[in-house]
Formats: sequence, structure tokens, C-alpha cells
Amino acid sequence: MTSPTLEFSIVIPTYNRPERLQKCLQSLVQLDYPRDRFEVVVVDDGSKVALETVVQPFESDLAIRLIRKANGGPASARNTGAAAAKGTYLAFTDDDCQPHPNWLSAFAEVLAEHPEALVGGYTTNALPDNPYSTASQLLIDYIYDYFNPSRGKANFFASNNFALPRAHYQNLGGFDTNFPLAAGEDREFCDRWDHSGLPMQYAPTAKVAHAHWLTLGSFWKQHSNYGRGAYHFHQIRSERIEESMKVEPLNFYWSLITFPLSKRSNHSSVTLMTLLFLSQVANALGFFKERFSSPKSLVHEGANGIRSKV
Repeated sequence: MTSPTLEFSIVIPTYNRPERLQKCLQSLVQLDYPRDRFEVVVVDDGSKVALETVVQPFESDLAIRLIRKANGGPASARNTGAAAAKGTYLAFTDDDCQPHPNWLSAFAEVLAEHPEALVGGYTTNALPDNPYSTASQLLIDYIYDYFNPSRGKANFFASNNFALPRAHYQNLGGFDTNFPLAAGEDREFCDRWDHSGLPMQYAPTAKVAHAHWLTLGSFWKQHSNYGRGAYHFHQIRSERIEESMKVEPLNFYWSLITFPLSKRSNHSSVTLMTLLFLSQVANALGFFKERFSSPKSLVHEGANGIRSKV
């Protein structure tokens, strides 16, 4: 009798958030997928607190491993987890996310039809009473609508909720570890994946709940970092396709700011529109700050150790 195939390796980077990691792992116990067909690889990215006491209680319910490494950011941590993974497919999420019970089943259904694809799921806001978290989730929802039209070609998925063939991930070099912040590296990876000719599929039934508590200060910092990451993404992409750097047209930003008018929320549309406007101010300032303080070229280094000037 042959052993069942290990289909998925769930890779979770984590840093100094043991309580959130515990909730994430609790949600994985509730997955409706066969236990012998997935593993969990937790990568401790140099946390100041030991995480063994968080992970060990789940060893009786999950095939789980904890890997410790020096702090290098989530891109590096994801690459470390992927290198240790044994599944046919990698499924990425973050320590502040809680996948729904059918998460892997939804991925498996799409991958059965599109086995070469990068499959992105749908992320919901687990903190609807927090206006800053709500506004940030609305931004992601808008970007998904813009880049992944329902009947068109998908172009972008956030790294807290996607799955893909491990072999293609490794061949492509994994995430670019030279991004200065935890911002933009997932967008660059999706663009590199698309540029290589590999397919992308949207699976909105593969859901995770994202619990990222924000204040005004952390909201501003988050979107400033997005702007800094966006500069590096556009710089790399312009070199890749041999065209001058381009950003989205003005109607992209107007549609973004007015997006809350079409959505139901615990907060007023005016509040959310104001926060989305503020997010774009922070984004623009971060973008130009990085533009005038960074070298004109980057060196891409992925999971396979290949380095190339871009």
C-alpha cells in the first residue's frame, strides 16, 4: 500500500507575535483537508521570544515543524520555509491570518484544473470595528478588483493567501529578498511569475481572515512602506520589460478613493474615503522618498541563490 501524497506545505513566516501565531495554528486544526496530505512549516524570523511553547501543543494535531533563522524579513522567511517544504504545492499565509476550514480544499479544486497556476484566495478583514484596518482591507479589495477582473486575466495576489507549485516557485527564485521592507515583494513576485508565462487563477472561495490591528500612526507607516516598495517594484519591472517606469493613471486613484461608496461598512463612507486619501498621500511620499534615496539598480536574489542585476 502506497503512502498518500503530501500535497500542500503551508508556510507561515512569523516575528514576535506568539498570540497571533497561536490563533493562526488553531484555524489550521479546523481545516477540512486530510491531515496526511498537508504539513505546516512555521519560520521564526528571529523572534525575541521563544515560539516552541506555541508550536508544540499542535504537534498532536498537525504535521508541523518550526524553523528558526536570523531576522531577514518575511520574504527571506518564506524562502526558508519553501526550501524546507516537501509538498507538491506551497500555500502561503501570515501569522495574523486565520484560514477558513475549506481553504486548502478551495485551492486544491482550482489546482486540479490548473496544476501549473499561481492561485490567489480572498482575504477578509477580521477587525471590522477598526477603521484603519477596514480602510486597508478596502484598498486590497479595490486592487484585487482592478488587477483581477472577474472575467479577465489575474495579475496580483497578496502573499498572505496564495498557493502554487513548489517546483515553479524554486525555479523562479522565490521572493526577492532585496526589497528593503515587507512591502512590494509579493507584487514583484506575481509580475515575475506572469512575465515567465505561467498562469494565474483567482479562487475567491479560498478565504482567510486577516487580523491586523492598526492605529493612525501604524496606518500611515504601513502605506508609506507600500509606497517605498512600489518604487522598487516599478524600478525592477521597467528593467524587466525594457520600458520606462510607469504608474497607474489618475482615474485609478479617484476610483480608489470613492470605492467605499459602493461598500457596506461599520464606518461612514466619508471616514473611509478620507483614510484612503491619506493612504495615497503616505504612499506617494514613501515612493518619492525611496526614489531620491535609492541607487538606480537593484540586485535580485531569490530562493535559489541566483543573483542578477535588474
